[in-house]
Amino acid sequence: MMRTRNLFWLYLGLAVLSGLPLAQGQIRGEEAAVLTSPPEVPPPITRKHSTKLIVKLEVLEKKMKIADGVDYTFWTFGGTVPGSFIRIREGDEVEFHLMNHPTSKMPHNIDLHAVTGPGGGAAASFTAPGHSSVFSFRALNPGLYVYHCATAPVGMHVANGMYGLILVEPKAGLPKVDREFYVMQGDFYTKGKNGQQGYQPFSMEKAIEEKADYVVFNGATNSLLGDKALQAKTGETVRMFVGNGGPNLVSSFHVIGEIFDRVYIEGGTKFQENVQTTLVPAGGAAIVEFKMDVPGSYVLVDHSLFRAFNKGALGLLKAEGPEDKGIYSGKTLDSVYLPEGSAIQKTPEPVLEVAQSLEERIKMGRIVYNNSCAACHQPDGRGIPAAFPPLAKSDWLNQDIKRSIGVVKNGLTGTITVNGNKYNSVMPALGLSDADIANVLTFVTHSWGNKKRVVTPADVKAVKREAPASMEAH
Repeated sequence: MMRTRNLFWLYLGLAVLSGLPLAQGQIRGEEAAVLTSPPEVPPPITRKHSTKLIVKLEVLEKKMKIADGVDYTFWTFGGTVPGSFIRIREGDEVEFHLMNHPTSKMPHNIDLHAVTGPGGGAAASFTAPGHSSVFSFRALNPGLYVYHCATAPVGMHVANGMYGLILVEPKAGLPKVDREFYVMQGDFYTKGKNGQQGYQPFSMEKAIEEKADYVVFNGATNSLLGDKALQAKTGETVRMFVGNGGPNLVSSFHVIGEIFDRVYIEGGTKFQENVQTTLVPAGGAAIVEFKMDVPGSYVLVDHSLFRAFNKGALGLLKAEGPEDKGIYSGKTLDSVYLPEGSAIQKTPEPVLEVAQSLEERIKMGRIVYNNSCAACHQPDGRGIPAAFPPLAKSDWLNQDIKRSIGVVKNGLTGTITVNGNKYNSVMPALGLSDADIANVLTFVTHSWGNKKRVVTPADVKAVKREAPASMEAH
């Protein structure tokens, strides 16, 4: 008997020293979890044993921008929407500290879908402002999970941004990739309509009716556009941890121009191959992986497309590197088949304040631009090569302002040459008011190195409303 006991302790000691697998349930050591803000992801876990992992997450209620010129009071985990990304390992014992900042007006808690136990930790973590709560759980099931506040009214807490992702890495780890990103969709409900300026409080009525004003990635429109676009290089493999906080809408997550090589459906351990669009339910997640074969700008969307182009669910992944014409040639022929694109999109005539000065006209124009133009021409006006022409330092724009008024007013189809590059696409009439057109063109001409022009509603009125202009190369 004595010899057997000695052999056990000898094995355990050697296992601890050498990294050999410990007995089932054995915890070795203690460490603090690395938390990151979106779109960043903590580094992969390389240790081969389970440990006691300390997670400290603070709740902050703070005012931030949900769109340009639109403020909203978010309730956050870690000061961001979505909340901090948490990465743990299967088998870890997690000691979770939830701290509710003294400036909070509400009690909060956390329901982690990765927890096996009543409420996912919600009751154990109910925390008043200025207090902290501690509870522990064992990470039994690998996968990607949503966490959210579960304090009543739960929908309101989630609608204000209280959600995030926790990854339980399998013991063997995930396959190695070159880049990992954190993207999470959410729907928001404000008193004012989409784009209405100033502070906008939460609308419970719209939330109940599921009439979202904003559907966005990572808490705000333009959060993954412009200088915030995701970056990669050709030849690299990208992994996206995609979540959907909801609280109401299911996401049809899609990356335009890419096919997902693998999708870990609903964040589980089984994967599907060669997927174009994957559904991510409210309160659910998915892991998508794909290789960047050719360079370019790849647009992230909710493929329920009015959410993308009218409510904000847009992002951009830019891949740099050498072309591979064997995979994608780009345009090799440009000829007229049949004219198209004459349908005019009409939107309700908005009621806007009248600009009283050049400064006001530019400010109002910037708002119109961000709501109606930035998705194609980009927030920095540089456009997307071979798709949407640049407005920055645009020779075509600066050459004839009346022509530009006509394009914004009536739309455009056909080929144009801008700064030496040809573009052949369709720009629909956006149904903007004369004041909106005057403001947005004044903003554009006062931006990005263009000739400064002041366009008035009278200038716009002088240009007839007619069928879209059909341009030939010139």
